[in-house]
Amino acid sequence: MLLTDKYFGTSFFNPHGGGDPVLYQHVFWFFGHPEVYIMILPAFGIISEIVPTFARKPIFGYKAMVYAIASIAFLSFIVWAHHMFAVGLPLGADIFFMYATMLIAVPTGVKVFNWVATMWGGSMTFETPMLFAIAFIILFTIGGFSGLMLALVPADFQYHDTYFVVAHFHYVLVTGAAFAIMAATYYWLPKWTGHMYSEFWGKVHFWCSVVFVNVLFFPQHFLGLAGMPRRIPDYNVAFANFNMISSIGGFLFGASQLIFLGVIVHCVFFSKKKAADRVWESAKGLEWTVPSPAPHHTFEVPPVVHDEELAHGHVND
Repeated sequence: MLLTDKYFGTSFFNPHGGGDPVLYQHVFWFFGHPEVYIMILPAFGIISEIVPTFARKPIFGYKAMVYAIASIAFLSFIVWAHHMFAVGLPLGADIFFMYATMLIAVPTGVKVFNWVATMWGGSMTFETPMLFAIAFIILFTIGGFSGLMLALVPADFQYHDTYFVVAHFHYVLVTGAAFAIMAATYYWLPKWTGHMYSEFWGKVHFWCSVVFVNVLFFPQHFLGLAGMPRRIPDYNVAFANFNMISSIGGFLFGASQLIFLGVIVHCVFFSKKKAADRVWESAKGLEWTVPSPAPHHTFEVPPVVHDEELAHGHVND
């Protein structure tokens, strides 16, 4: 539609021909908002695998977790215009998208509650995947709270297009999706490679990441509340101090990922410590019933799985 507006004289978004630039925002966010949920939903699945393993308990409220994921997936398609509260939408549209956005907090809260309830009373250990999973739950929840603030139409007029939105977005997708991917890498890396990674350097990577990611993004909440807009090449000197702190956090968080790269390279090419078939004693899933690394033809005969047997690592052919 943009290309035909530019080269063929159409007017989808050009007001001079009867088009509407706000239509572009609708079309873009109708795609762009479900996209961010596509990025976070796999992270929910990863955390739901890791937390029960290291809490040594089954996931609390399994069916509620499944319904929550389905609800979030559905709601993600009907909240796109909460990015557009400042464009002059009709009051009815503002109210609909505000309440629909706030509604997402319910299934998300169910998931956070279930992860915490899974850990409650469990026999927990704190290997690197579990540390990243716990950091995910805490920091993703902070991002969720700021998202709830942004869902409120009157408040959003202040927050809109400020660094508060940048802070919210990155708490959801860096300490959310990216931390979950890191947790998954540490969790399955021994199974992929057949060798154990360095737990010491994994924890060094974790603590560097969790400290510096907060140094990077937390000050941006204050910048946004003070009125610093997004997407500008320069800013008022009054914002300089928090921006300096954020920049330092950014460089150090980026440097911390070199540790992550080093851990992976060492595990793949240099580690002498062989991984057991069941790397984590309480892990559930078919991958833990085969050798590490998994053979190319994992099962000659499709396995018949029963939940109780899978919990103890037994699979019937």
